[in-house]
Amino acid sequence: MQSLKRICLVHYHEIGLKGKNRSDFEMRLRNNLTFLLRDYPVSDVHTISGRLCVSFKPEISFEEAWSASCFVARIPGVARVSCGFICDKDIDDIKRTAISVATEADDFKSFRVTARRSHTDFGVCSMDMNRTVGDAVSEAFPSVGVSMKDFDLEIGIEVVQGHAYVFGKSIPGIGGLPVGSAGKVICLLSSGIDSPVALWRMARRGAVCIGVHFSGRPKTGDASEYLVDDIAHVLEQTGCVFRVYVVPMGEYQHQIALLAPPSLRIVLYRRLMYKVAQAIAKKEHCKALVTGESLGQVASQTLDNIFATDDAVKLPVFRPLIGTDKLEIINLAQQLGTYEISSQPAPDCCTLYMPKSPETHAKMAQVYEAESLYPVDRWVDELVSLAEVHDYQSPQRAKH
Repeated sequence: MQSLKRICLVHYHEIGLKGKNRSDFEMRLRNNLTFLLRDYPVSDVHTISGRLCVSFKPEISFEEAWSASCFVARIPGVARVSCGFICDKDIDDIKRTAISVATEADDFKSFRVTARRSHTDFGVCSMDMNRTVGDAVSEAFPSVGVSMKDFDLEIGIEVVQGHAYVFGKSIPGIGGLPVGSAGKVICLLSSGIDSPVALWRMARRGAVCIGVHFSGRPKTGDASEYLVDDIAHVLEQTGCVFRVYVVPMGEYQHQIALLAPPSLRIVLYRRLMYKVAQAIAKKEHCKALVTGESLGQVASQTLDNIFATDDAVKLPVFRPLIGTDKLEIINLAQQLGTYEISSQPAPDCCTLYMPKSPETHAKMAQVYEAESLYPVDRWVDELVSLAEVHDYQSPQRAKH
């Protein structure tokens, strides 16, 4: 038997439902994996019968292969990752490989074998593989029992396209669709907890996400900009962010605070942000805006105020967290790895010139009247020209 070659099998679910477009989604996911795994000892990523196979270089250890598999599980479009070996489509090779898988497993007292074959050109059916391989593992580990329900180790076997794939460790993926399969969106990205999660959720639906951060500079420091950069570096690890625009709008908020009724400041700030984001969206050929708003969470997120801010733009505004409560969002941020960053205090445009009693039920006639007191269109052009562009490593940027 030749030396074993380590692989991880990448399973997907939603892509498998795409019919005639399935190959396009598979190729997108394969290209994303190839790019994002560039720092791992990977020799190849290729498609095999409804899955993707990541082949590792010979020198990789089990610990390194498992680490890479856990990383793959965080990439949008991946439903499950199984870490193991590839071997010849030969029952004796399969048995020896299964024993190798069991040897690398943590201490286990019981196991089961779950085998599948995609084609009947392999003479051993799934039930016979289960029994034959199970007997071989039992003989190699005489103190270990077989259990169909309560087991410590499950040895999976998939016979596909001329080879057998044998694995003993699997991890669920985050699911969704591969980034780049659903167009481009502009995400309003603060240094807070909510908006990074909203961006990540859109990336899981296949969107290419471009962030826009509104800084309070020069009326505040630039601490929020550094936090947003840290957040973007977390998101870029799995290809979820492509580019971030930083817009220093503190001086414009100051002018609104001087000219407009205090109670309407928040709505007016946000309307200006939306207009600037829409102008950047046009520049970037994006089809929607995305925010991290949750209904009723703060004064700006009442239905009336959401209506008043949406009225400022023609693009659709997506709110993937609209029905999610704060504890759920915090949990998602912790899973994503942005919570600790977002928990650091940093003054930004959201905390600048806040009124004591913000309007929670904005009336459009009053909003229009207040907005007429300053040159909105000129300010939008100026703010877009002041925007600073920061690019991040992503499969999408590699295509530009």
